[in-house]
Amino acid sequence: MDLGKNWRWQYGGKYITKKYERPHKLRTMQVRVNGIDIGYDEGGEGPPLILLHGNGEDRRIFDRLIWYLQDEHKIYAIDTRGHGESGKVEIFHYADMVEDVAAFIKELKIERPILYGFSDGGIVGLMLASKYPRMLSGLVASGPNLTPKGLKLSARLPMRIKNIFWRDPLIDLMVREPNITDGDLQKIEVPVLITIGENDAIPVSHARHIADKIPDGSLLIVPGEGHSSYIVHSDKLYPLISGFVEHAFASDKK
Repeated sequence: MDLGKNWRWQYGGKYITKKYERPHKLRTMQVRVNGIDIGYDEGGEGPPLILLHGNGEDRRIFDRLIWYLQDEHKIYAIDTRGHGESGKVEIFHYADMVEDVAAFIKELKIERPILYGFSDGGIVGLMLASKYPRMLSGLVASGPNLTPKGLKLSARLPMRIKNIFWRDPLIDLMVREPNITDGDLQKIEVPVLITIGENDAIPVSHARHIADKIPDGSLLIVPGEGHSSYIVHSDKLYPLISGFVEHAFASDKK
């Protein structure tokens, strides 16, 4: 289902009514899973919500978003392995990140959270929801791709050239992975919202294909935005996530 471009009103989304004034109130924590120390922020009240950043970033990209969400949700903002305050690794695989998040949910006994993932975080979210169909209550994935060819050539080609001359494990990850199939998407049992910027590095057609293959998938095209412009250090996602959480938890109770 294509939700169109009037994105702030989808799922009963809310307009922002308070001004961002200070850092969020979450606690800085750490837990060890799969032999890796995972750094994360935890706090807030309400339905559990996990936030996953993109490639080469850390959980601080969600600073403004967390400030608005912390009064409505129990938030877990995670640094994935090899990022931020989490343990370093020499080689990256999305499958390892999936198992880290699954172990994190089990270790902290988080009951059927919503997961929001940006870019690589969205890829991890799709793979997690496919492998563990009942672990989440819902998923919002912004700018994910199923394979490296899911990136526009204008984004993919410079990355490949750079990786030839300057081998970077994080770039190497994006050159080699992911490899998510339509069959994997069809295993997802929870509501999923795919968001894509109108000027994203991922083609709208690719995002639409992802949403169409998920049984309860929807697509939202965010007008005038790129891959990260409405996400990194931004509060623009707040009305959308807040509304989707209500929709997903209502669906989960049926």
